[in-house]
Amino acid sequence: MQWTDVLSWTLLISSWALLIAGSFFCVTGAIGLLRLPDFYARLHGAGIIDTLGAGLILFGLMLQAGFSLVTVKLLFVLFFILITSPTATHAIAHAAHVQGLEPVLGSKDDRA
Repeated sequence: MQWTDVLSWTLLISSWALLIAGSFFCVTGAIGLLRLPDFYARLHGAGIIDTLGAGLILFGLMLQAGFSLVTVKLLFVLFFILITSPTATHAIAHAAHVQGLEPVLGSKDDRA
């Protein structure tokens, strides 16, 4: 087995591991959007999908693309996602807070 074969298998396994991990976080965030109790918690689920899930998927795609123009384009997409997603999430949460939306702090049984 030659060095290039080991390197190509390592890149292949690493890229698929990143793709699977990113898909897991996207599915977990999507379930969080459906199951979490209030707006702020759901916003956290949406942030997981945007930042972590999409980021890992893009890194996996970069490993599969190799060093090419596609990788540069994927880096630009990742950069814009990492800048805009947390900023938009913060702006939405801040707007909800300013409008007086209070978070759910537990069930009625926990408050007694």
